[in-house]
Amino acid sequence: MTDHEGARWYAITHRTEYVYQGTVSSSYGRGHLFPRSTSEQRCLDASVTVTPTPTDRSTGVDLFGNEDVYFHVTTDHDRLCVTARALVAVDPPDPARLTTRAATTAWESARPTGVDGALDVDFVLDLVPPEITDEVHEYAALSLTEGRPLVEAVFDLNHRIHTEFAYLSGSTTISTTVADVLAARTGVCQDFARVAVACLRSHGLAARYVSGYLATQPPPGKERMVGVDATHAWAAVRSPDGSWLAFDPTNDQWVDERYVTVAWGRDYDDVPPLRGIIYTESAGSRIAVSVDVAPIVRAV
Repeated sequence: MTDHEGARWYAITHRTEYVYQGTVSSSYGRGHLFPRSTSEQRCLDASVTVTPTPTDRSTGVDLFGNEDVYFHVTTDHDRLCVTARALVAVDPPDPARLTTRAATTAWESARPTGVDGALDVDFVLDLVPPEITDEVHEYAALSLTEGRPLVEAVFDLNHRIHTEFAYLSGSTTISTTVADVLAARTGVCQDFARVAVACLRSHGLAARYVSGYLATQPPPGKERMVGVDATHAWAAVRSPDGSWLAFDPTNDQWVDERYVTVAWGRDYDDVPPLRGIIYTESAGSRIAVSVDVAPIVRAV
């Protein structure tokens, strides 16, 4: 495949290990671990290895076009390891995407309408149970003022979440609601993305929750450490021309070639990296996750 000018290449390893205090007789798992191929990203190779070897295994494509993997391990085990590897090339986004007529028109015009917007209406609807509250609507209204250009309004919301919410690892769980995060003003990247998505939907805009990876650089003078990266989450809003503008409230920026998209959906529950069910009498377990997003320097 031809390399695109300015593309960044990454070798990604995402390893999840479960260790149980007793024997597990059966493990069902489903995950979103294969990076997507899009107009700005090419997944050139991807694989998922499960240990112990599954009795049953398959891949498929979900409602949102994400590739997922399913497995069923029936061998008795006290340890389960899932390792995903991928080679991905990501192109720099076109700077002009932020200055197009669609991007700079009033945000109200971005609400999906007619035949062109019909397929994206799902990204406007609230979740079950609902996440859009009066407080969410009011918080968003401070950025989505009447007639404000779409990119200006969205980035103002992005910036406010970044500055007004504190990143605090362990302060939330996957069951924490948007209302809880808005009240506490603390969370992690998944929470900030969910707040942004709910805010945009509260005013009729289509918004995606996006999961993936963010390539990080070591501090000056320090060697890059392997396995200390993490999964990441951000949001995207639909513009009037049907394109999507992705932004990251955690880092207060538009998404660029440092981001690797794995999957998108309406919420975290649509695209968890890994989820499953086990059958065991074990009293407990622990999980260890290691993510490595290694830049690859290619010869010209």
